[in-house]
Amino acid sequence: MASGSFDLVIIGSGPAGYVAAVRAAQLGKTVACVERAELGGICLNWGCIPTKALIQDAHLMHQMEHVAPHYGLEVKRAGLQWQKIVERSRGVAGNLSKGIEFLFKKNKVARFSGTAFIPAKGVVEVRDAAGKVTDTLSAANILVCTGARSRDLPGIKPDGKHIITSREAMVLPAIPKRLLIIGAGAIGVEFAYVYQAFGSKVTLVEMLPTILPIEDADVSTRLEAIFKQRGIEVRTNTRTETVQVHKDGIKAVLQNQADKTSSTVEADVVLLAVGVAGNVENLFAPAVTPEIARGAIRVDKTFATNVPGIYAAGDVIGPPWLAHVASLEATIAVERMFKASDREMDYGLVPGCTYCYPQVASVGLTEKACKEKGLEYEVGRYALANNGKAQAIGETDGFVKLIFDKKYGELLGAHILGAEATEILQELVLAKRLEATKTEIAQTIHAHPTLSEAVMDAAQAAMGVGH
Repeated sequence: MASGSFDLVIIGSGPAGYVAAVRAAQLGKTVACVERAELGGICLNWGCIPTKALIQDAHLMHQMEHVAPHYGLEVKRAGLQWQKIVERSRGVAGNLSKGIEFLFKKNKVARFSGTAFIPAKGVVEVRDAAGKVTDTLSAANILVCTGARSRDLPGIKPDGKHIITSREAMVLPAIPKRLLIIGAGAIGVEFAYVYQAFGSKVTLVEMLPTILPIEDADVSTRLEAIFKQRGIEVRTNTRTETVQVHKDGIKAVLQNQADKTSSTVEADVVLLAVGVAGNVENLFAPAVTPEIARGAIRVDKTFATNVPGIYAAGDVIGPPWLAHVASLEATIAVERMFKASDREMDYGLVPGCTYCYPQVASVGLTEKACKEKGLEYEVGRYALANNGKAQAIGETDGFVKLIFDKKYGELLGAHILGAEATEILQELVLAKRLEATKTEIAQTIHAHPTLSEAVMDAAQAAMGVGH
């Protein structure tokens, strides 16, 4: 059994853990990282990265079938080799995981394979699959970055075959003819797009009134209409009562929350996409268990828990469950614990991205949030149908919507539906951080022809000088 002493031991190597490890090493600290699975965590191996590979394949399929004819290109029905699509996705994830291994070696981060347990202050045990302690590490500081896992619905438990999570959705042996997706957040919407493009008959169910409930209502409403036009059956304001597995497939009983009527949907596979829960179980001994609320570890602005020497960052501390948030939280946690900076997270600057097509991207307040806060605001909106680049590439569905403070003109929120929305958004995240106004955005020259011109045009519309 090995042992070692470190300035910092990190549990988990996802977007929070590996970024924290590298940052601490850059500060000259001795660092160890304990990981029970692949380096890179869920995001890199089973989430953000491989799903984007699948989405790119789905988008290419959609373009060949529905966009190419408008370009004057005759494309016969494309042959679908599902296993090769899955293999490409897995290959992308594998390459990036190897990249993290390289970063660890370059920065002299000690890697320990196994499941971590904190038995006492300043101690981390590494255990194998049988529960045997293989390594005991001592540390002045411990950073918990164990992430989160898919959440179950009461009475509906995944079996990995008929009722699945996003993890299984990336490596299904075959494309289901009928797919029921429960939950229309980013994960549900992205998989609805992917599997519909590959030929599944998709039913998307959401208990709240709109798909992508945290996005601006205008965006959600328009995307729902686009999905319906493509043949995706969308049922909002609908609760899933039961899901039963039969020899000929799945039968789900759904209840409309408005009129309380029930209906039955049959499918071959059900995908649960109703959110995530933090991985906090079997991690702490009672004497060193931090405060945990609703499945998330509670931390202060430095990401310290109420147990001295134990910190936490990333999905395990709760929403927003986003990789880029986790990375910054972990970076700040390391810098604060080693007195390298005193900066804090600004959750008002978090970019939100959904990678279906058209893409959805946003930062800051929605129009609904502005009303709830009693803010006086004004809106500038520009349709991509009027954008030259959007017309040239055949991606005219969508718009840019900007919300400004009425008195000072400061940008309060930005909401984009359209091609490459997730790339266009970054200008607006920076603009919000710098407290840019509608005038500054409207008067900033934008290259022509580009999709980003729609940002300038939306700001000009708010000023009443648009074309």
